[in-house]
Amino acid sequence: MVGLSETATKLSELGAIAETLSEQTKFCIERLLHAEYELERPDLSSQPKEKLAAVLVLLYENARELRVVLTTRSKLLRTHPGQTALPGGKVDESDSSLVDTAFREAHEEVGLPLNCVHVHKLCVLQPFLSASKLVVTPVVALLTDVGLLADLTPCVGEVDCIFSHPLEAILDPQLAGNEPLVAKGTEHWPYPQDYHSMSDVVVEADTNVVYRMHRFRSCASPIKGLTADILIHVAEIAYSKKTSYERHPLGHGGSAAYFT
Repeated sequence: MVGLSETATKLSELGAIAETLSEQTKFCIERLLHAEYELERPDLSSQPKEKLAAVLVLLYENARELRVVLTTRSKLLRTHPGQTALPGGKVDESDSSLVDTAFREAHEEVGLPLNCVHVHKLCVLQPFLSASKLVVTPVVALLTDVGLLADLTPCVGEVDCIFSHPLEAILDPQLAGNEPLVAKGTEHWPYPQDYHSMSDVVVEADTNVVYRMHRFRSCASPIKGLTADILIHVAEIAYSKKTSYERHPLGHGGSAAYFT
């Protein structure tokens, strides 16, 4: 199958580090590596640079489970203040690729070292179209030295806090039951549900396109919107299974989430 040799090469590059990972995590990494070659991505060369962005989905293993690094945006920001986000942002003229954009933004927002030997790019996924019409490309990477997490620092004025969440709990929210979740009925989880809340909204009245907003309770701000959509996609690839809840509204598929 196309890409299998490339996947094997990248796995071998991880070397002894891969041997320390749990079997489930290794399978997840293999699936994400292979996604680099089996997923079709649109040509974005004709898109204006000011409409292009990239985010970094930084994964690491702790206690034999994959976790993802997230941030809570500063309440001082003009757009999406106080919301959960993946490190990332718009393409800069100095960026040679969307991968460069994702890593540069992660460096600026949380202090992730550039060109770090302990950070391994796994795949670049199909872009998502944000509510503000930005074309956002997820770049998935694996952090193999969890000691670096202690050195991550929120960028003042951009990031209020850095936290993590189990990736598999995005598919089955009850798996977050052992997490130190924020209290119900507070600013960060005002919903009656214990772990996962969702609501549907018509986003295009003329065509009756319905978007399902997913929200996940975390140890910090709720994981929702575009960030949730991206993590659902990453988790479905990694674990090769669907969500325990209804991903999309009845009669509405997922194509609207992707740039086409």
